[in-house]
Amino acid sequence: MKNNQNQISQKVILPLLVFTLIVSGCFNKNEIKVESPSKNIALLFELNKDKENALFYSVKENNKQIIKASPLGLEFKKTGVLAKNLEITSITKKSVNKEWKPVYGEKNRYTNHYNETVLQLRETVPPNRSLEITFRVYNEGVALRYTVNTTHKITITKELTGFKFANDNFAWVTYQPQGEYQKMPLSKIDKNCEGPLVIETNNNTVAIGEAALVNHSKIKFHTAAPDSLTIICSMAGEATYNSTFSTPWRYILIGNSPGKILENNAFILNLNEPNQIKNTDWIKPGKVIREVTLTTKGAKACIDFAVRHNLQYIEFDAGWYGLEYDNASDATTVTVDPNRSPGPLDLHEAIRYGTQNNVGIILYVNGRAMINQLDEILPLYSSWGIKGVKYGFVKVGPQKWTQWLHEAVRKAAKYKLMVDIHDNYRPTGYSRTYPNLMTQEGIRGDEESPSVEHSIITLFTRLIAGAADNTNCYLAKRVSTKMGGKTGQMAKAVMLYSPWQFLYWYDRPASSPQKKGGAGKAKGLLYEEEALSFYDALPTVWDDTKVLEGEIGEFATVARKSANDWFVGSLAANKSRQLNLPLTFLEKGKNYEATIYSQNRSNLENNTVQIAEMQVTSETVFSKKLEANSGIALIIRKK
Repeated sequence: MKNNQNQISQKVILPLLVFTLIVSGCFNKNEIKVESPSKNIALLFELNKDKENALFYSVKENNKQIIKASPLGLEFKKTGVLAKNLEITSITKKSVNKEWKPVYGEKNRYTNHYNETVLQLRETVPPNRSLEITFRVYNEGVALRYTVNTTHKITITKELTGFKFANDNFAWVTYQPQGEYQKMPLSKIDKNCEGPLVIETNNNTVAIGEAALVNHSKIKFHTAAPDSLTIICSMAGEATYNSTFSTPWRYILIGNSPGKILENNAFILNLNEPNQIKNTDWIKPGKVIREVTLTTKGAKACIDFAVRHNLQYIEFDAGWYGLEYDNASDATTVTVDPNRSPGPLDLHEAIRYGTQNNVGIILYVNGRAMINQLDEILPLYSSWGIKGVKYGFVKVGPQKWTQWLHEAVRKAAKYKLMVDIHDNYRPTGYSRTYPNLMTQEGIRGDEESPSVEHSIITLFTRLIAGAADNTNCYLAKRVSTKMGGKTGQMAKAVMLYSPWQFLYWYDRPASSPQKKGGAGKAKGLLYEEEALSFYDALPTVWDDTKVLEGEIGEFATVARKSANDWFVGSLAANKSRQLNLPLTFLEKGKNYEATIYSQNRSNLENNTVQIAEMQVTSETVFSKKLEANSGIALIIRKK
């Protein structure tokens, strides 16, 4: 199997920890300031004397107010709100500057650089409870979380954390993990919406969200009536603990453009624990084709196609072990759902043939079977030689299911199985801690036939959170009628990051069975064509990433580096535009050859891809007119 992914073992390099202050005792000072290393961002914490020493914080960027005085605190069952009548009993400060290498990523190394202040607080009135708040301020934004020391059972019923904006800014809002985004004023958010919530202010783009959600109840966001300019956290249920715990991080990413927010999304990884898997040699990113016929013949056709076109995996989707929605379906057996395919499927022969050809097999398992059979199927699949599992229709939100799902990822790692979580799960950075969690859905992907406009919105909202399994299409009719054509799909395969990149989602190789069974139709079969050379060459993980331009919902251009080569994707939504792209990201003084994959809007219907080549250098400005609702992709190879 060809695997040109950049496999890099995760390690920390250049560590620098500087503890600047540890002080105990009571404090008269009610304001604490925490600045970013560059001093461009400042967080101010205060105990408001006029409001019974209640907890508030605010954030400035270059002395401009980003977040006005906003509430902090928690509410507990039986003991009530812990947010006022407090005093600071100790302060601990430190500065951290670390560079670390991921197992895989959008870059081959990340910098984790911040100033941190930990405040110990205690109530001045009975029952004299204590609370710890940690603030981290980066050059890219701020994060905070609560820690509660306890030796007995306590239950959080509500979180009081708020984000107060000065104006009724526009936000990009979706109420469901796979929902459609809408642009609306903050004051119009009328129910709980998903994070990251991206807000456009007068001078900045801001994203608020949650990182390191592993054992807690998920949060969404809504406006705090009657204050329609304050966004507050809404928990998906109570969270109960029996010993000392920390909540997930609440973060505010700040950038001067949507592209800068996206480019700095490793901020979320930095808020998660380092890699916990000692040997990661078995964790391999790659490209995947779905075997849609659920037959042995179809499986071998996909494997043969994978060999010819440099794909690393095939995936058997729903139906291989029976009706996925039936609790009686047994995921330890190969029992094809007759409503999806007439079969026959010899899965073990497919695994053998794949192993012989260095192509791995991924199996889909519905959440119903996972709940009933997880501890049985994981070691079984490992013994079969399966490389990964796609978890489908998982339960998300309440603390119970958050804990269960992340435990399911850890259990998969025990058996050297990679994981793709589908449907409503959105990432909060756990792939740093358990990098066998390759990707996840939680996106209105190509199964939903999103417009080019919506895909660009998704790039600057959902993709901030991390990798997204967008189920990239190619020949399906919807590609030409709704989704920007083939080269628009190519562009998205570069722009919408996923270490497991699912390609040709509704297509099948020409040698697959053409009769009833699975997705894809005879008129939309995957056939050999020169344009597939783009996907043949496409990596799925990167050494460097640059968001070159972009306006949410309008246009975007992303360049990603793999070894000496660069891959560029660009999309234009509802208006045509002239793409004038300086190639200054190329190495100076070196010559490159660019292969350009393009389509005019007039030829989207017949799906003709035009391929051209040109010589370029770092001084070249690449120019091309993009028609409305179209895309372009480039491979720029060093000569």
